[in-house]
Amino acid sequence: MSHTSTSNRNSTGFIVFISCIATIGGFLFGYDSGVINGTVKGLQLAFDSNSAGTGFSVSSMLLGCAAGALFAGRLADKYGRKALLIVAALLFIVSAWGSGIATTSFEFVIYRILGGMAVGSASVMAPAYISEVAPARYRGMLISIQQIAIISGLTASFFSNYFLAENAGGSTVEFWGGYETWRWMFWVELIPAGIFFIALLAIPESPRFLVAKGKEQKAKAVLSRLYGTTEGSAKYTEIAESLSADHKPSFSDLIDKGKVRPIVWIGIGLAVLQQFVGINVVFYYGAVLWEAAGFSESEALQTNILSGSISIIACLITFFLVDKIGRKPLLWFGSAGMAISLAIVAYAFWGAPVDVNGNLALSQESGLLALYGANIYVFLFNMSWGPVMWVMLGEMFPNQIRGSGLAVAGLAQWLANFLVTWSFPIMLAGIGLSAAYGIYAFFAALSVLFVLIMVKETKGLELEQMQG
Repeated sequence: MSHTSTSNRNSTGFIVFISCIATIGGFLFGYDSGVINGTVKGLQLAFDSNSAGTGFSVSSMLLGCAAGALFAGRLADKYGRKALLIVAALLFIVSAWGSGIATTSFEFVIYRILGGMAVGSASVMAPAYISEVAPARYRGMLISIQQIAIISGLTASFFSNYFLAENAGGSTVEFWGGYETWRWMFWVELIPAGIFFIALLAIPESPRFLVAKGKEQKAKAVLSRLYGTTEGSAKYTEIAESLSADHKPSFSDLIDKGKVRPIVWIGIGLAVLQQFVGINVVFYYGAVLWEAAGFSESEALQTNILSGSISIIACLITFFLVDKIGRKPLLWFGSAGMAISLAIVAYAFWGAPVDVNGNLALSQESGLLALYGANIYVFLFNMSWGPVMWVMLGEMFPNQIRGSGLAVAGLAQWLANFLVTWSFPIMLAGIGLSAAYGIYAFFAALSVLFVLIMVKETKGLELEQMQG
């Protein structure tokens, strides 16, 4: 076996290793997003909130996500990708502790917003970091690990919530130390958050950031570690030449001849449509949704675990396909399938009678149809828009505007997420589940046209080849 092949294998292993560390942020993104699912009843009792108030408590994190996503790109251009990920890890720790110890709604919202800032930062920085250290030939696979990590975090929070609720006898019952179970659901997150912080100390800074900052020796050292001496030297020259004609990155770079660059609108469209298909209603309000459809709390939490497990399988399929068949085919296929499955769920809920407690009284046939339709939808989302949107955002912007482009797209994504999440309890009490899912089905159908008309394939292209 040659020294070159051994070196290449070691370099590939190192790239995979540091990419996996970066995606722990994705795991926390998923955990922090999903843990709220099992705590809604506890929040309602602890803070005596109505539908709109509960919706704000659940969705308040998303305001922090929007702020984190907006400022992370610019701050990362100034201080580095690694530095921002470390800050995010610290915010995850503070938020996990504070959310569990909060005694007022206001206090809870503040800690959730801090957690949201961590999620928003990690959501844009992890794909950006991976795209800047990974070769084009398997960049899509590595960035798609981000979605696997997100779903794994979601599923882990569902398992944790279910385990704690089952052992305590319910999410609102006092558990260890005299604290209610829902508080412990937040505190479990301290374990992966601590691991993330420690692991980040072992990864190098993004070589493209180092080149942009004029740190030639550090950049060459990192590139040699990533690609080997010969390829690393060539990559340094390529990056340096790409950046030499550009100026210091700025939000104004998103404007060309007085108009927002088309690539920015495409990024915003991808980010917003990913949320307007309603995926986070399933993940944030899964327990509430299935209890509204007639399931017990235990059955609803078990259904969440099923949805999370299905999601991981779907992400693994995309992991192996995204660099073979490309991004665009996965997006339009997923859009079409989601539109159909969401319409099936809307049909299953349509016309169902309501019992004395205000819950839908689904027949066995309608209940199964809703369950199958929802899980098919979750599967299709997580083999298409779930991972592929993050792959696209991490790689589609030219080097000069990657930080700013990701910031704006991330802001749009989290604002759309906030709107969908905040509005769901209101729609549930107003127009009902069937109409709500009909709206999500409409946006899924709209996303088919958006992909076919607006989205350009990026498979196999180096980051220096991306056009703005």
